[in-house]
Amino acid sequence: AGRPHLTSAGGLLSASGLKLATLGLILCVSLAGNVLFSWLILKDRHLHRAPYYLLLDLCLADGLRSLACFPFVMLSVRSGAAWPHGPLSCKVLAFLAVLFCFHAAFLLFCVGVTRYMAIAHHRFYAKRMTGWTCLAVVCMVWTLSMAMAFPPVFDVGTYKFIREEEQCIFEHRYVKANDTLGFMLMLAAVIAATHLVYIKLLFFIHGHRKMKPAQLVPAISQNWTFHGPGATGQAAANWTAGFGRGPTPPTLVGIRQATHSQIKRLLVLEEFKMEKRLCKMFYMITLLFLLLWSPYIVACYLRVFIKASSIPQVYLTTSVWMTFAQAGVNPILCFIFNKELRVCLRCDLWGTY
Repeated sequence: AGRPHLTSAGGLLSASGLKLATLGLILCVSLAGNVLFSWLILKDRHLHRAPYYLLLDLCLADGLRSLACFPFVMLSVRSGAAWPHGPLSCKVLAFLAVLFCFHAAFLLFCVGVTRYMAIAHHRFYAKRMTGWTCLAVVCMVWTLSMAMAFPPVFDVGTYKFIREEEQCIFEHRYVKANDTLGFMLMLAAVIAATHLVYIKLLFFIHGHRKMKPAQLVPAISQNWTFHGPGATGQAAANWTAGFGRGPTPPTLVGIRQATHSQIKRLLVLEEFKMEKRLCKMFYMITLLFLLLWSPYIVACYLRVFIKASSIPQVYLTTSVWMTFAQAGVNPILCFIFNKELRVCLRCDLWGTY
């Protein structure tokens, strides 16, 4: 009779050890990646731009979440899925967990809107999206996040230690006695709205690919110089070098203006490509946020509309640990999908581009 008891105890110890090892790895990766990214963007002046300011705020919040919340989760796992502290500390920890969750969701939505503006309304974006604008956006996001996380402190959606999740968080009760459904609906709506923005951006880019190409007007020859709408800057160089004879072509000034506009057009094209690369990086961050949080959101809805006993414990534990992993993946995605960050990191660490 004692052997099954020892087997079950050994299984619990191995499960707890796996949880602690996994969460410890997530904590180390999150702190190292987010601190490294924050140091890089603050040190390198090439990264002092609007999209990186917003991404810096996201990574700082993920680092704070890891530092403030994960050690207490590890402590509850070591205590046998029990909360060793008082109810007030549990409410504070749950408040921080919900705050960082909604902060990430709201900030990713704002990033999606700014990405759409950068592509569809680039002149307005370049003029208005300054450092002060980014600061205003960040303040607005934190204010909205506090508005969502603060009411449960006064038992509007109770914060409690959930033994099955081994963390302090919302208590998702059955629908007849539930008051947290609105918070979960808001989170799902923000995530869905963010993806709708990126879908609209995708349609915009696809639609502008079908634009008719500019028609090239042939240049006009006059004394071995070329001028007119189809001329290049070589005409001005030829005339300056003495190859042109006779009176100066009256359109020589126009040649220089046309050349300047062509160079400016090429610069705009490069900016467009850069903004597209940033869009890809931010969308991968948003998509991974959805993938890592969706199982837990589904579990929350199941506990609201179906009895909690019907949710397998393995699924619930895995979904909770996936939400923890979200705090450490953003820096990894940034360095994978952003060549500029890799170049800046190589330059700052080894002094070579």
